[in-house]
Amino acid sequence: MKFVRFVVLLVGLSLLVVNEAAIPTKTLIQINKANRNGPYLGLVIPNQFELNPLLQHPSYVPSNLTIDVSGRRFRFGTVAGEKAILVMTGLAMVNSGITTQLLVTLFNLKGVIHYGIAGNADPSLHIGDVAIPQYWSHSALWNWQRYGDGPENSLALEGGGDYTREIGFIKFANYSTKASDNILNNVWYQPEEIFPIDGTPEEREHVFWVPVDPHYYSLAQKLEESMTLENCLNATLCLTYAPKITRVARGTSASIYVDNAAYRSFIFDKFQVSPVEMESAAVALICHQQRIPFITFRALSDLAGGGTEESNEADTFTPLAATNSVAVVVEFIKILQASTVENQ
Repeated sequence: MKFVRFVVLLVGLSLLVVNEAAIPTKTLIQINKANRNGPYLGLVIPNQFELNPLLQHPSYVPSNLTIDVSGRRFRFGTVAGEKAILVMTGLAMVNSGITTQLLVTLFNLKGVIHYGIAGNADPSLHIGDVAIPQYWSHSALWNWQRYGDGPENSLALEGGGDYTREIGFIKFANYSTKASDNILNNVWYQPEEIFPIDGTPEEREHVFWVPVDPHYYSLAQKLEESMTLENCLNATLCLTYAPKITRVARGTSASIYVDNAAYRSFIFDKFQVSPVEMESAAVALICHQQRIPFITFRALSDLAGGGTEESNEADTFTPLAATNSVAVVVEFIKILQASTVENQ
């Protein structure tokens, strides 16, 4: 019976893919075999410089299994003794969304952990700190209003429920260097359309602030109490303070690298966000729709344009931030393991 079910699974999966996009039968067999050894924690990582510190960390023990699908490499191993799948997404929202969807669709997961570096919009935080937001938003889904219209005017397609003025807008004229209007006018922020796995197909819902898993977020409090982070890049270059781990209310993502003081100020004042980066909201949206527990850890590598004498902090502090983010992930996995044992 097991063999029959396996053959049916292979046939069913094969019917889902065609032509050059097909998943080879050999790869489907690997996926099925790997899933029998699950469930796994999925670790979703944006770039190579964030992946490498984990691959080199003593807590990571690779297996001899990697599975390549659609240009992504899924690495199997253990982190702090926990079965894990590591996958690098590549830059920005589309790549991170595609990769996360492949991960949760193909593999037997118990949860997803996303980590990396970020810019910092929060004046109370500093370079080297690791922020753990409770909510994530995608802040580059916009309705760009025509010149001459203002807050009292409906947006295009708003009447049909496609767009809304509820979240708010940025008025470009407020940031002009001269006291005049600006024909770029207003951009209104929009929620994402989502289609949850347990919802009705094609029946859309909307969400702007996506919550991380409440149990994971609660466990992350222990990181604030127990960890010490690195503050030195080398023997001669150190931060003048001890970086901290802190749970924060909000983070935001967009496929935009923010290195602009005015926008940094605006987005903090408007949304009270701390980390500002390019991938986490896509991971959050996929996991939220697929009902997979997830959490994100972002180490702050720069001030998103808000620095003074250091104009390009990320060039200097990215290695330190990446190292700190990996250290926090490893410690969180240990805490998660201990919690699982306690609850058995």
